[in-house]
Amino acid sequence: MTDPKRALAAGLVLTLSLSACMGGTGDSGKDAAAGYDPNATVELTWWTGQTEVAEATAEKLAAEYHALHPNVTIKTSPGASVADELLTKLSAGFAGGTYPDISYAFGSWAGDLAASGKAQDLTEFVNTPEFKWTEIPEAARQTATVDGKVVAVPALVDNLALIYNKELFDKAGLAYPTDQWSWDDFRNAAKKLTDPATNTYGTAYSVSGSEDTTWHLWPLLWQQGGKILDGNTPAFASPQGVAALETLRVMAVDDKSMYLDQTDEKYLPLFNSGRVGMVISGPWALLELKEAGIAYDVTALPGFNGDHQTVSGPDLWVLLDHQDPNRAGAARDFIAWMTSAETDAKWNLALGNLPLRSTEAHSPEFAAYTKEWPGSQKFFDNLANAKQARPTVSGYAQLSRNVGDAIAKVLQGAATSQEALDEAAKKSAGLVG
Repeated sequence: MTDPKRALAAGLVLTLSLSACMGGTGDSGKDAAAGYDPNATVELTWWTGQTEVAEATAEKLAAEYHALHPNVTIKTSPGASVADELLTKLSAGFAGGTYPDISYAFGSWAGDLAASGKAQDLTEFVNTPEFKWTEIPEAARQTATVDGKVVAVPALVDNLALIYNKELFDKAGLAYPTDQWSWDDFRNAAKKLTDPATNTYGTAYSVSGSEDTTWHLWPLLWQQGGKILDGNTPAFASPQGVAALETLRVMAVDDKSMYLDQTDEKYLPLFNSGRVGMVISGPWALLELKEAGIAYDVTALPGFNGDHQTVSGPDLWVLLDHQDPNRAGAARDFIAWMTSAETDAKWNLALGNLPLRSTEAHSPEFAAYTKEWPGSQKFFDNLANAKQARPTVSGYAQLSRNVGDAIAKVLQGAATSQEALDEAAKKSAGLVG
């Protein structure tokens, strides 16, 4: 399940130089599954990247696939104690030749995984009629694609939307947010919801400097017509980027209506306890919201000039090449089965995640899912507002850290938006490729 923190700490420390570790070996241009015999006896290793409950579901699905294909045995494990550490484990495994056939990966790792030379080229595979590639949201397909080559299959889709506490709005005498809200509407409501006497804030934002800090800014940048990169050159310090960050700064510094979370871990619990009126978050928040029992609802993000773009943080299944066509082909067949509409209902919908494919919207499982998880229908509908993807380039993770640090400085009043973004752009120059 997607982790809202998106810390990626270990990978950022290493600057994710997988291509340097491996020299780009293994990408010969030959199809990794050429000569695949579907009847061959194969053992696959699958790093699921899941926590305990989801790992148990993964084990059941691996057993179900084995029952359908007795010649294929799938050994499952989380791969690491937390999903954030998987890229570090993969990097070490590439160097030592001990890496899995299939691994969970955050979408922001796609460029570095492609640069390693170990990811299978899945372009022809996913574009077969049987795979039904276009049923998966466009932003997720973009995230799995690096330089025109599909290097992974989306495992999970999500997006950021506005979640609000209905009781706090009622108490303040405010009309509820709508899908047509502007950021001025959001700011005005945040000011009116803020009450220093009760230590209640209108909204909240992470200032940890992690990807959770950074990716919340990208929708505001895109809504303004800005870009993260122009080619491989940082472009976020543009007038559009400054305007996007200023939108947040005025709430944090001028209005003092924004709770600043130093850890990524406090703002959702504070919202769930009725201390924050609005948060920008994703469908992973629904479980804790349900357990908290508060009255909440979900709308699309506020927008600029009617543009309500959001950001999606798709996670991936990366299939790795061991120079064995039978392992490569069996891994493809398993992931095609795993990500089919029928199996995805037993995986993502069963775990409370959004459905991976558009065709699942018409299934009885989806109807049950939206009933069980209030707000999930809005998150599903909001996928249509995820029109762009974060850059799938090597070096993105360090760029993200530089931008995250800039955002944190600005929201804490330590720098102007232009100064901080200029500094982040300077640090990020030459990082991506």
